[in-house]
Amino acid sequence: MTESSVQSPLETCPEPAQATLLVNELYASIQGESTFAGRPCVFIRLTGCPLRCVWCDTEYAFGGGERIDLNDLIERVGEFKIPLLELTGGEPLAQKACIPLMKRLCDEGYEVLLETSGAIDVAPVDPRVVKIIDVKCPASGEERGNRWENLRILQSHDEIKFVINDRGDYEYALSVVREWNLESRGGILFSPVHGVLEPTDLAAWILEDKLEVRLQVQLHKYLWPSETRGV
Repeated sequence: MTESSVQSPLETCPEPAQATLLVNELYASIQGESTFAGRPCVFIRLTGCPLRCVWCDTEYAFGGGERIDLNDLIERVGEFKIPLLELTGGEPLAQKACIPLMKRLCDEGYEVLLETSGAIDVAPVDPRVVKIIDVKCPASGEERGNRWENLRILQSHDEIKFVINDRGDYEYALSVVREWNLESRGGILFSPVHGVLEPTDLAAWILEDKLEVRLQVQLHKYLWPSETRGV
């Protein structure tokens, strides 16, 4: 894999003069992915995304939402009384005020996760934040958007996620893991596209290649299979 020549996508939700964010959802649930799976977590789902992955399961977050002042948003988060929270989307980094929000949340003592597409520069993100960065596989339709520079600046607590649709995606993910020597750093997540690739098939491939990666399923989709939002 070579350095991406694709420019970072333009911000999808322009910010007004005051510090606000366009929030699609704010709710508490059980964390369904990453090494934090199973823990109670507050989710701040921001509106807007510059990508259009074929298997996207949050298309409703492309638009709509409520514009909330950062102070009000932090106050609302505090009402849940849960120390773990995640900023997700859409693509949260598409809104510039996401950066100061994460810093303020860290200053307040929260354990902050950022779920990001990997197409936007993560360098400005507060180092205390755990970045969960996608590497887009070919079946997503957004492979060209991968910002390889992000892999160079990861911290030890950050995680890399591959959403895998088929064997071709798996082979692509395998090549990225080995070319970038990712197994040595831990926090590598292989996730089957829910309802498309059987987790048992992905498990067999991982075992066959003796990969030091973590197989994950979307736990929330097994806990609440009929729900499409707020889980």
